[in-house]
Amino acid sequence: KNDSDGEGSELSPDEVTVNHFKKVSELFGISSFDIIRTLTVRVITARAESYEKKLTPVQASDAKDALAKAVYGKIFLWIVDTINISIRVDPSLIRADIGVLDIFGFECFKHNSFEQLCINYTNETLQQQFNQFIFKMEQIEYRRENIEW
Repeated sequence: KNDSDGEGSELSPDEVTVNHFKKVSELFGISSFDIIRTLTVRVITARAESYEKKLTPVQASDAKDALAKAVYGKIFLWIVDTINISIRVDPSLIRADIGVLDIFGFECFKHNSFEQLCINYTNETLQQQFNQFIFKMEQIEYRRENIEW
């Protein structure tokens, strides 16, 4: 929301928002003040001088969204790295690859992003629904025509 002088933004004082920022600061290991300041003020440095510019509520919201996306991206990479470490085997023992079959074919990426995972998951879900529908229709057709399957 707008701050008291109407030139920047500040944290909404409702209990839910305050508690969320307390939890985030606890998880990040930094003070709530530092998180709020990071999301509401931009520090501009030119040569040896720095000055601060208050962010509008829209800019602060964009900063919050960017932080959330970065955190999700880092968590996703950590999960992928942890899984890769836990399933690592001697390359000479590998007899096959695992690829993701989606509506466009097989994809094998050296590096997957969180967004790509969401896209692939959505595509897989849509493909599965499509396949179930088509097979169900074929079964009905086979029964109607007394074809054994």
